[in-house]
Amino acid sequence: MLATIDWVLIGVYFLLLTGIVWWSSRKQHTSEDYFLAGRNIAWFAVGASLFASNIGSEHIVGLAGGGAINGMAQAHWELHAWIMIMLGWIFVPFYYRAKVFTMPEFLEKRFNSATRWILSIVSLIAYVFTKVSVTVYAGALVFRTLLPDAFGTPDDAFWVGAFTTVILTGIYTVFGGLRAVVYTEVMQTGLLLVGSILITYFGLQELGGWGELKAILAQNKEQFALWRPNSDPVFPWLGVMIASPIVGIWYWCTDQYIVQRTLAARSLRDARRGAIFGGFLKVWPVLIFLVPGMIGYALQSKGLLVISHGRDGKMMGDMVFPTMVANLLPVGLRGLVVGGLLSALMSSLAALFNSCATLFTVDIYEKLKPGKSESHLVNVGRVATTVVVILGLLWIPIMKQMAEGNSGLYNYLQNVQGFLAPPITAVFLLGLFNKRINANGAFWGMVIGFVLGMFKLTVQTLTQSGLLDPSTVLGAIGAFNGYYFAGILFLVAVTIIIAVSYATDPPPEEKIRGLTFSMISDRDRKENRDSWNWRDVAGSVIVLGLVLGVYLYFSFWI
Repeated sequence: MLATIDWVLIGVYFLLLTGIVWWSSRKQHTSEDYFLAGRNIAWFAVGASLFASNIGSEHIVGLAGGGAINGMAQAHWELHAWIMIMLGWIFVPFYYRAKVFTMPEFLEKRFNSATRWILSIVSLIAYVFTKVSVTVYAGALVFRTLLPDAFGTPDDAFWVGAFTTVILTGIYTVFGGLRAVVYTEVMQTGLLLVGSILITYFGLQELGGWGELKAILAQNKEQFALWRPNSDPVFPWLGVMIASPIVGIWYWCTDQYIVQRTLAARSLRDARRGAIFGGFLKVWPVLIFLVPGMIGYALQSKGLLVISHGRDGKMMGDMVFPTMVANLLPVGLRGLVVGGLLSALMSSLAALFNSCATLFTVDIYEKLKPGKSESHLVNVGRVATTVVVILGLLWIPIMKQMAEGNSGLYNYLQNVQGFLAPPITAVFLLGLFNKRINANGAFWGMVIGFVLGMFKLTVQTLTQSGLLDPSTVLGAIGAFNGYYFAGILFLVAVTIIIAVSYATDPPPEEKIRGLTFSMISDRDRKENRDSWNWRDVAGSVIVLGLVLGVYLYFSFWI
């Protein structure tokens, strides 16, 4: 499927990547250099890194697959640019002033060490279920489609692709640290956008234009609409609007994987502007990832593209994007887009690897064995990353069955995140906005919320795999819509946090000074005010306007 020129372009990409890693590896002297790039990243690099970390191969493959199967129903999660504005204006000032390495470390400052432990453990488990396995699975699908016979069978190509990308990415992250991650992501962001735009352009040309796409989708309007009725079993609009902000605030404002980029900024202004610029970039995935999936569906409907079908006879949405790459792009451009896919996979994995290393080393190992040397801590982080990756690989076969048996990879991802995010979102929001919330409330809210979320994930997995009958009590819980469950879990967590906090002693004021809105000093307020000007406000307004414009257009487009 790939010609010589395609392989040459992919090789050039990897040479550039190697050069950046080599340059970065010469600058690793302390744990701050390795985990936070010496806190010296400019706003442009912060924003590009935020975007590239988010948009991995699971987005390109999974979101295009979601577009082919579910239309615009999953666009709500891709319009979270408004939440990135929240990150920049509400959350970042607290994190940056606290000078923390990790989000669990911030919780320890606000509450106590027990909450730090809980968030560290939950985050590492979440990475196994939602990042390592999903990202590697999506990348392996690309190998299976583009090189089906290179390793004997398509399934062999799948697993060779999975292990090869993990090993290569692990090597460059281990040696380069966060600086390598951030600067390779700046390069990869451009390649990623170009590749997806090319797929959209050539797909529309083959199909006959935007009007033809709308005409074909209008024949099955309910499947491709942005808003589905509440009777819809998979994407009821109310459940989606409840779950997507809860997951979005957790992901963009409290997850180490994402927030680590803003912690690496060289100033508070750069951290905020990076979040705003990242929000601007985040507006476009609807057009460059979801739309190609719908183009793929339309091409198949007209007999212009053949996409693999699963055992149930339905089109495998997650195969749409790699199939379009293989069949629509000319020689040369195909190699460029494959390079973009590989860069997306590797950037997300690299960001994940570094975040895992930071979480385990700073929040767990250093607590158990204080006083270790800087080089020792970096080596421990590398070992921790390896363990998380192995666990993620072991989960892939189970996740593969869930994704193929449900509504695609992207729906699997959002469901699992909806079971893990609510208690964490509740703790951070209440902790920042209410000084009366204490460590007892935060601890029990997260523990009970996490147990309930893992229980739902377990019974849902068993139900979808056919091991639990939906007519039983446990089966009914497993079959219950995951997006509504996320909202219920959030309310349960909020209730527990508030009830326990108000039933026990308030936190000492000296403990929470500067860590909640009502306890910010005049000096901190002045520092915060001096860190922004009209450009930051204008950028935020533009991002919010773009989000509103996309919502208005796609609410009535077919």
